[in-house]
Amino acid sequence: MSKRALGAAVVGALALTALAVPAAQAAGAGDTKITKVVVDGDNKVAIGTSGLKTVKISVTASDNSGIAGASAFTLEGPDYGFYLSGKPTCAKVSATASTCSATVKIDPKVDYLSNASAGTWYVDAWIDAKDGDYVWEEKAGSFKFQRASQLTANATPEPVKKGKTLTVTGKLSRANWETLKYAGYSGQSVKLQYRKKSSSTYTTVKTIKSSSTGTLKTTVKASADGYYRFAFAGTSTTPAVNATGDYVDVK
Repeated sequence: MSKRALGAAVVGALALTALAVPAAQAAGAGDTKITKVVVDGDNKVAIGTSGLKTVKISVTASDNSGIAGASAFTLEGPDYGFYLSGKPTCAKVSATASTCSATVKIDPKVDYLSNASAGTWYVDAWIDAKDGDYVWEEKAGSFKFQRASQLTANATPEPVKKGKTLTVTGKLSRANWETLKYAGYSGQSVKLQYRKKSSSTYTTVKTIKSSSTGTLKTTVKASADGYYRFAFAGTSTTPAVNATGDYVDVK
């Protein structure tokens, strides 16, 4: 369920919670416990400006009697960010532990995402054990919900004489969920990196800042045939990204 149905979903979820989970029992009963939460494999979800993305949530829990099942997981984030997963399926990992997994589908074209929703999100989970024990945990796990990024690089002139100046330009941009377009990401530290033709490893030449429109421009002396690229380490709201290396023939 997406933010498109936020109003009804939130009211319904809160009503069910109020009926089923008295405050004194919010932590659960018995020895059931959640031991691990993984979202989309690495706890990072990058959303662009188009295309449906399926995000997998996996919650591992244990109980001395074994795990019976789980209720739908709730994902919540800044600016009223809210998704409700489908019904989880649970797979045993041992006699006492299981991993319960479910998915949510996110489509920036229909979900009315706001840019302010990017940042740290949390997973709320309810797990039932075979002996009647259970655990309900708010913020059982966290993940980064990020605006997808793009980065380009172009080195000129090509070819160039050894010792002459190369100009490397590019642009750092990220998804604007409100306009459904990519826009320049300003004031960010971006590394200019180089690798020789015979090498597979990039080394950092210098670090520069993106302009108010996200553009990048710097110069370097040409030394040998090789590739130049820009590299961005990412922020809490925007994932790391490397530009495709631009090959320069040095005469």
